[in-house]
Amino acid sequence: MAETLEYSDITSEIRGVLTPGRLKLTDQSIVFKNNKTGKVEQIAADDIDLINSQKFVGNWGLRIFTKNGTLHRFCGFRDSENEKLAKFIKNAYKQDMVEKEMCVKGWNWGTARFKGSALSFDKDSKTIFEIPLQHVSQCMTGKNEVTLEFHQSDDAPVGLLEMRFHIPAVESAEDDPVESFQNNVMSKASVISASGDAIAIFREIHCLTPRGRYDIKIFSTFFQLHGKTFDYKIPMDSVLRLFLLPHKDNRQMFLVLSLDPPIKQGQTRYHYLVLLFGPEEETSIELPLTEEELKEKYEGKLEKEISGPLYEVMGKVMKVLIGRKITGPGSFIGHSGTAAVGCSFKAAAGYLYPLERGFIYIHKPPVHIRFEEINSVNFARSGGSTRSFDFEITLKNSTVHTFSSIEKEEYAKLFDYIQQKKLRVSNMGKDKGGYTEVDFGDSDNEKEPDAYLARVKAEAQEKESDEEGSEEESTDEDFKPNEAESDVAEEYDSNVQSDSEDSDASGGGGGGVEKPKKEKKEKKERKERVKKTSKTKKDTNRPKRATTAFMLWLNDTREQIKKDNPGIKVTEIAKKGGEMWKEMKDKSKWDELAAKDKQRYQDEMKDYKPSASEESGGKSSGAAKKRKNPVSPAKKSPASAGSGFKSKEYISEDESSSDNDDDKDKSGATDTEPEKKKSKNVNSKKPAKEDKKNKMKEEESEEESEGSASDEEEEEEAEATDEGSD
Repeated sequence: MAETLEYSDITSEIRGVLTPGRLKLTDQSIVFKNNKTGKVEQIAADDIDLINSQKFVGNWGLRIFTKNGTLHRFCGFRDSENEKLAKFIKNAYKQDMVEKEMCVKGWNWGTARFKGSALSFDKDSKTIFEIPLQHVSQCMTGKNEVTLEFHQSDDAPVGLLEMRFHIPAVESAEDDPVESFQNNVMSKASVISASGDAIAIFREIHCLTPRGRYDIKIFSTFFQLHGKTFDYKIPMDSVLRLFLLPHKDNRQMFLVLSLDPPIKQGQTRYHYLVLLFGPEEETSIELPLTEEELKEKYEGKLEKEISGPLYEVMGKVMKVLIGRKITGPGSFIGHSGTAAVGCSFKAAAGYLYPLERGFIYIHKPPVHIRFEEINSVNFARSGGSTRSFDFEITLKNSTVHTFSSIEKEEYAKLFDYIQQKKLRVSNMGKDKGGYTEVDFGDSDNEKEPDAYLARVKAEAQEKESDEEGSEEESTDEDFKPNEAESDVAEEYDSNVQSDSEDSDASGGGGGGVEKPKKEKKEKKERKERVKKTSKTKKDTNRPKRATTAFMLWLNDTREQIKKDNPGIKVTEIAKKGGEMWKEMKDKSKWDELAAKDKQRYQDEMKDYKPSASEESGGKSSGAAKKRKNPVSPAKKSPASAGSGFKSKEYISEDESSSDNDDDKDKSGATDTEPEKKKSKNVNSKKPAKEDKKNKMKEEESEEESEGSASDEEEEEEAEATDEGSD
């Protein structure tokens, strides 16, 4: 195999700017790939006319002339590569790499020499400077003077605008030296002038970028956009790529041209031309070329007459004249069956097309991203929405493109595409499952069994049932508002009414009035307090829950799945197993095993008794969760025995005298007794009542702890029964 040399950090001079890229030398050609645009420039070995080496600051470079007069310059080679590269060029291209010496004495007069497409200004045999004539945009003459104007590059921090040459008059010369100088420059300069007839003309083409309708005239070396306000002349060699993409609804077609350098409109730069066509628009054109020209110049790729849909005819003509292939949609098919994904970019809605070698977004602004530019991609939640997600692309230069508001149905398709193209996902491997999946909230259409999801749901249900049990334990089940033992309404009751005629006298008036908003708020606060205090320790001796048929089957076939799918990730085993389980027809074996395991769990639960630590924990938590009534129940005096009960809101309203009211109820004084007598009774009986109250609380807490423990056993048996029925 022939030797090949590759250099990854070489720069090439492109419109006055040293552009980084990769250079590859083979015995067949010299290839340079632009890192910024991805454009590939190829020099065939047979076309090489001359190769020189030139010294630069800190390194050296190659100066290559082709037989058609084109000059290519590459620099960035180290001194150690000189001998190796010279030997390779001698063997592969039969050329001697002679050094081209530069004159650095600062002369401002010398000899102008034209070689191919380069103008060299020399002093004796040494070159002072060299100008590629493709950079010249205009050449004007005066008396004994020639002025050159240059194309400007947006990438160049400093650009050369114009250069003037003074040409002394020579009396013996037959031709005018000024005119001769201008003709030599104009023959190789990239001055766009409409000479001759256009090869093809397309009228009133709808253009999205720049916006408007333009007549497009295609010439051999450039094409012109003629609009009502602006005209653009675009050289063929400035077109990097052509894209022909269908709209998501398949009712329109986009023809996209990537340009470098971009066209300018004031301070605005357009790096893309986006043309819009309707599929029903058809045309027929006849090219003003002879059959010989079509065969020789265009190698028979164009016919004399071309007809068909407008976008096909225009795309075919541009493809041949520009010499670029047309890129179409890739193999990606989205949820809606099209090659496009609807999304938003920079607050504008558009379409993202995953291609075979990159992404392109249309249309405001158009963006083309090649895979080799991408450092990583990321999937993220789209704001607070559960119906969409964001797709972020981070480039190697740290630029981040965010495509937002993508429908969640596109998630699986896009993720599979990313995996297929082997792009790095930045939020991969952050979770136990190996991949941090986008959380879309509650899903309506999850049909495939998912082991991880099932486990999470089971834990959530268990926690929820424990919280409900705690609430039931803390609720005063023996509370009966119409009995004489209680004088305060349960705060959960939102519609408490008194049956007694004397309720106005005993409750402060209006015992049947409702305050639903206030009671709802109190109920919510009550539930939150219960949840905060409902944590209990788990018993390690508790029997293991029954395993489902799917999990039994998955545990048995896990190794086989790994063997059949080499390289499968741990997170994808359950997903693959779910697909296989869904397609399995005979599941009787695993259903029987699951039924046996369920019976085992029920039998063990019958003999199971909570450990001492759990019982004590349950008692303490049950005592803590016990709701403390604002007023302890006491025996009513005969005068208030038939007056019903007092609602929570009336107690909270009378906050200024709440302490006295509590003491009144504890002392057993009726509402009809004078205030002085009631306060006297409270003071005289307070110590005895407090001792009695503490004793009653201790007895109640012990009874409730025993009740909560038995309730927990009943709940566990109920859960086991529910699982068996499931």
